[in-house]
Amino acid sequence: MNFKRKSGILLHITSLPGRWGMGELGPQARAFGGFLAEAGQKLWQILPTGPVGYGYSPYSSLSAFAGNHLMISFDGLIEEGLLTERRLSKFPAFDPNRIDFPAVIEAREKNLFRAADRFEPDADFAGFCAREAGWLVDYALFMAIRETQENRAWTEWSAGLRDRDFKTLQKARRRLSKRIRRHEVLQYLFFRHWEKTADFLRKLDIQLIGDIPIFVAGDSADVWANRELFFLNKDGTATVVAGVPPDYFSATGQRWGNPLYNWAAHRETGFAWWTQRMRRILEMTDIVRIDHFRGFEDYWEIPADEPTAVKGRWVKGPGLEFFQTLEKNLRRLPEFGRKFRLDEHVIAENLGIITDEVEALREACGFPGMWVLQFRFGADDLNRAGYLPEGIEKNWAVYTGTHDNNTTQSWLEQIDDGERLRIENYLQTAGAATHCDLAELALRAPAKWALLPMQDVLGLGGAARMNMPGTTQGNWDWRFSADMVTTGTVEYLREMTKKNWR
Repeated sequence: MNFKRKSGILLHITSLPGRWGMGELGPQARAFGGFLAEAGQKLWQILPTGPVGYGYSPYSSLSAFAGNHLMISFDGLIEEGLLTERRLSKFPAFDPNRIDFPAVIEAREKNLFRAADRFEPDADFAGFCAREAGWLVDYALFMAIRETQENRAWTEWSAGLRDRDFKTLQKARRRLSKRIRRHEVLQYLFFRHWEKTADFLRKLDIQLIGDIPIFVAGDSADVWANRELFFLNKDGTATVVAGVPPDYFSATGQRWGNPLYNWAAHRETGFAWWTQRMRRILEMTDIVRIDHFRGFEDYWEIPADEPTAVKGRWVKGPGLEFFQTLEKNLRRLPEFGRKFRLDEHVIAENLGIITDEVEALREACGFPGMWVLQFRFGADDLNRAGYLPEGIEKNWAVYTGTHDNNTTQSWLEQIDDGERLRIENYLQTAGAATHCDLAELALRAPAKWALLPMQDVLGLGGAARMNMPGTTQGNWDWRFSADMVTTGTVEYLREMTKKNWR
């Protein structure tokens, strides 16, 4: 197992700067890769990249396999002759530090759909459609139908469409052939632009860390096309849903609402659907963070008619058998081979209520866990073995915070006096601790990987927070602008990284 010390930045692609309303897979993504290389970083961690659904959350996607077409590079489309600068001269001006999702989506899709309709299919496109048919056929049809249904959830469609009646779907394919082809083209363009970005990062020796949510959205092509793999009523609505009980983030817990897996049905297929899901993200990225890892040991099951997560129960997950089978299945694929080891490509998100059984599963799998500084200076933590930075095992990933945390600078301003004093005594700072102190503490830690949210590199306040768990408004829309990154930022990050042997 490789314990080479590395560091990097946590930043979602949509948070990149640029003139087209949101971050995308184009020159700005490559420029960020150049910034990482110049600053001595070897890792870039992103959030899930599927097409967003409810609340614009990357963790609530319309597909576990498709790419978010909104990330397609407009500059790339200009280079490819599918868009023109003249046409884009009327593109609206948007806030460079905030994504106005409804307006940005409308403006971008107007141009993306035009580009897709101008695209002339070729052999490469045909090959893509053939290779990806296992998910692309259902996804393109799902999206085409959804557009004609005013983007209502599939459980609200007419019975024939909802229940995938063969003759009804045949008619839909003929009637919606142009829309279906458009979505196939958008997926082709997304993955073409993705590979261009990933290839650029490989040349810079920068590894991409992807993110795979354990659950999928109920309103997704995956659930619509694979109902037998989930606990659903006859009308497609969930009988039980996912979430977590009351915790640090919420007194009523978090009712995520995702349908829960019928693990017995997955086991009967040899976890085939999950194998293909993992194959997809490992083709796209070098390492994958498995969100809510504890759900594979046991998960919080909430009756679908409960309004909060308070009334639920813990149910056993598929456990070690799942990961062992996944590794065996991936070894049979030519792109991975018989020497493939899952533990070299996974980070387990083990935050929240974590039991000894969850940690035993993680250790049995050999997966690095996540160690977040903002959770480590409570009143009792100084007396807990292994709870401070010098106690971290090497096979871990350490963070100042995550996309679900406040920015470190804002967090330091809001904690109580006791916690602030414990941090300052531990760090032996001359005055008030800053985001720089916590960033250096993360890089100094024994953990093999240290990751800093871009907001913490820039020392931004709470307005730059990415997500507030348990809320549905005002999340996921933060962006940074290019002028925030100075020569001093690069030098500071490079020197701090070099000093701490990363």
